[in-house]
Amino acid sequence: PPEGDLLRTLGGKSVTPKMASKFLHLNRNKRSVVLDLKQPAARGTLKRLCTGADVLVVNMRAAALKRLGLGYDELRAANGKLVYCSLVGFGQSGRYAAKPAYDTIIQGSTGVAACHARSTGTPRYTPMVMADHIVGLIAVQMVLLALYQRKSSGAGQHIEVPMFENMAAFVMSEHMYLRTFDPPLGATGDPRVLEPEARPLPTADGFICVSANTDKQAFAFFDAVGRPELKADRRFESVAARFENVRDYFEVRAQSLRSKTTGEWLELLERADVPCMPYHTFESLLDDPHLREVGMFERVVHPTEGAIWNIALPNRLASGARSDYLPAPKLGQHTREVLSEAGLSEREIEDLAAGSPPAFKPT
Repeated sequence: PPEGDLLRTLGGKSVTPKMASKFLHLNRNKRSVVLDLKQPAARGTLKRLCTGADVLVVNMRAAALKRLGLGYDELRAANGKLVYCSLVGFGQSGRYAAKPAYDTIIQGSTGVAACHARSTGTPRYTPMVMADHIVGLIAVQMVLLALYQRKSSGAGQHIEVPMFENMAAFVMSEHMYLRTFDPPLGATGDPRVLEPEARPLPTADGFICVSANTDKQAFAFFDAVGRPELKADRRFESVAARFENVRDYFEVRAQSLRSKTTGEWLELLERADVPCMPYHTFESLLDDPHLREVGMFERVVHPTEGAIWNIALPNRLASGARSDYLPAPKLGQHTREVLSEAGLSEREIEDLAAGSPPAFKPT
């Protein structure tokens, strides 16, 4: 819509309007084009942009796109190589196809909130826009697959990426559990990850994260906490035994770690090669020494927001990665630039801006 991404304002305060912190982090290295698709001239311009595009990603409902004449069939007619990715709430062959969806709707309806209910007794949403992030990453994978397939076929295609189905698969691949079998061998829900004590564990001065899963790790943990006799305890003598007695195992972990500080346990457990890390708050994570060494948080100057802390790209390519930083854009900042690159003349761009109503508002 002409007012731009909802996260421009839904993310809280900003130095200048519509530049909330979350928007800054999720939209660096992008350009912003605004077209009012209610206007025929704007729709024509978008179609023109798509004639030279490799990929179009849409998150509007199918009925709205059809009304606008911007469905896959219409755009494929002008560019047969276009990869058209539809991010939808629900698969388009089922009864929920036309329903709107947000992250919380999907978390609640796919069992994410039920994970919390099984563990704590109360259903709640994970306090991150988790479904949006996960399904977005899946969409990237699907687009890359389609582009790779296009190398051999020479043709683009339509990709449907539904949030509901993807998150249902994400949750149930772990928690269908014994209902996987027919007839069922038991109930749903992996007891190891749903156990209430599957959490950061209290120490003498805070919390620590410990995960001892293999026999070698579990036995080293028992030695480190001064309970070597537990290696011969039938409840804990193997991976299968610890799984069957996960509550007892997690209780031993929780009780054993209260006697020393987090720093003392980190030294002991690291020496024993038991996977462990300090528990971080949001604030302490910003000061993590490893993240400082790899340059995870870098202070940059945004042209309108001033000094900000940018989150660096966490993954490294041996070659081909960009090294420059393009700040998150103001709304419509690059409209003229992109339209010009697409071959529109200055006169055509001016006519779009001067229309009544305009196809875009000059910035």
